[in-house]
Amino acid sequence: MKSKLDKALSLVALGVLGVLNSAHAAPVYEIVNLDNYDLLGTLEGTRNGYALGVNANDELVGISKGKKKLSTSDVEDGIIDIEDGIAPEETITYSITEAIVANNFVFTAAQNGAAGAWLPTFDSINGATPPSDTAVINSVDTFYYGINDAGVKVGNMTAPEKKVENTATTNVADDYWYYRDYEFRGIAKLGDTEIPLIPPYTQFVKDDKTVELGGWSAASAVNNNNLVAGYASTAISKYGSDRVSYCLGTDNTLPLDVCVQREQYPNASGTRNIQYQTRAYVWQIDNNIATGTELPLGLTPDKDNTFTFTAQAVGLNNAGVAVGRSHIYRYGDTKNLRQDAAYWAKDANGEYQYHWIPVRDNEVLSSTAYAINDNGLVVGSYRSYLQGYARDKFFYYDSTQADAVIVTPNDFAAKTSDLSSKAKSINNKGQVVGYIETTYDKEKPRPKAGFLYDKPTDEFSNLNTLLTCESKGYEKNSDGNWTRHQVEIQDGSGKQLQYNADIVVVEGASINEEGTIVGTAFIRKPAYQFDKDGKVIIGDNGLPLFELNGNGDPVTAYIPRMVVLKPATSGEACTVKENTDTGNYERKGAATLAWLLALPLVWFRRRTR
Repeated sequence: MKSKLDKALSLVALGVLGVLNSAHAAPVYEIVNLDNYDLLGTLEGTRNGYALGVNANDELVGISKGKKKLSTSDVEDGIIDIEDGIAPEETITYSITEAIVANNFVFTAAQNGAAGAWLPTFDSINGATPPSDTAVINSVDTFYYGINDAGVKVGNMTAPEKKVENTATTNVADDYWYYRDYEFRGIAKLGDTEIPLIPPYTQFVKDDKTVELGGWSAASAVNNNNLVAGYASTAISKYGSDRVSYCLGTDNTLPLDVCVQREQYPNASGTRNIQYQTRAYVWQIDNNIATGTELPLGLTPDKDNTFTFTAQAVGLNNAGVAVGRSHIYRYGDTKNLRQDAAYWAKDANGEYQYHWIPVRDNEVLSSTAYAINDNGLVVGSYRSYLQGYARDKFFYYDSTQADAVIVTPNDFAAKTSDLSSKAKSINNKGQVVGYIETTYDKEKPRPKAGFLYDKPTDEFSNLNTLLTCESKGYEKNSDGNWTRHQVEIQDGSGKQLQYNADIVVVEGASINEEGTIVGTAFIRKPAYQFDKDGKVIIGDNGLPLFELNGNGDPVTAYIPRMVVLKPATSGEACTVKENTDTGNYERKGAATLAWLLALPLVWFRRRTR
């Protein structure tokens, strides 16, 4: 049984998630990027790693985030492995008076990678340097979101830093102002060839003055015909126009480029004063040249309308059908502006047409389509109130059927639960991956787990229940029983410390036709001790001190890493039952990963000013 959105959603009170450990007929999976119960899952010099796309050749793309403050040069003789514990991150600020420091780095990995199987390998875009290189300050942030079977990788990038001397004669606190030519721009890369995906709107023109703004664009997906889907700026917002006009006016005392940069940076609330009319876009790449096509918005604004409307294409199939979301007036009601899932397909004349994916007006707040397979099956999520709380629910939708409705598969109960879930990818076999919450506590943040849904059998599985024991951090003891692998570390006090290995898959981001799944897992790591200046405290033996709990055991936390799962050729799913944790670690908020990469970029808030 499945719940369709044209029926009232049942509200079911459910207990603690023992049902997650029930038996499944789904395939057994093993994590293949393991290294001594650790994950090869991020670039050297970064804390967090995420895999976001995989192709038919078992090649993936991903992102490393969080450049570390700690390096081996911080410790005497460089004798420690900084991967032993959780190092602090660089504090990244947005300021026109400080040098721009990048915090996002792209990587590739492959089963038959030249550097080793599934080893994350830094990939430079726009001159970016690897996070492990401390000799230079890299100012270019880079992102990858998809890869096709020919190895074309797509994502976006920032421009490199520029600076201008501060020539003010009084109250000069800084020698330079810092800015860049654009905040983010789509990119496609094949081998060493980079193909920028330039948006149609990049310049602000007023009277006889032209201001280079750069606009913005992003690439979210690429199919095997080298068609790229994403979005791009097509005009400036009304409020953004006012802010650029201010920079051109006599009241502005900053250099023009610096003033514009200040307005383009996110403020304390995360919004930018200069925003753009944004439309879903596709680019066809031929002979290393990208030709762009704007996709229709889900509504037709009045000529005097000053709202900033947005549409984004997020997924794409090999037939060229793009999916994503768009502003729309639901049912033509101009007082009912929403952001809803959509797909764009060519008509008989070869022109792209917008198609709304229908939802119930009073129950659904918003929706997004994330992916579509070659059979026209769309997957995404909608946001609705369940048991009094706004939750996201995974749906699928058959775009080939004229009377199709979105369908919400049941997850771990016979009726629709209030567990939030999002689908991120679907293959042509109808296998879907994404993430789902795993506890029912309504007052606390809910941990997440990756899921695998098989549409032909209507089977929904927590990926962690499909893993072999080794893939979850277990090993067999001398009695032949499965026990947690004990990780040993030496403390700066000279003591040998131990903690339990643990691996939890928290998101499936992409699945190929052979069932290879890539995404994100949490691994457990101990925390270093830091002084008031944020520096690691070193013991008399030259090693760092670890934070300890009342029992003298390391305090540990979960941190995200790229994970690769493949159907196991032998073995069975792990059924080890454990008691709750005995207090030798602390989650420190790691149970709730803020999925900043749920979409290529943030869904920008509309402005009416």
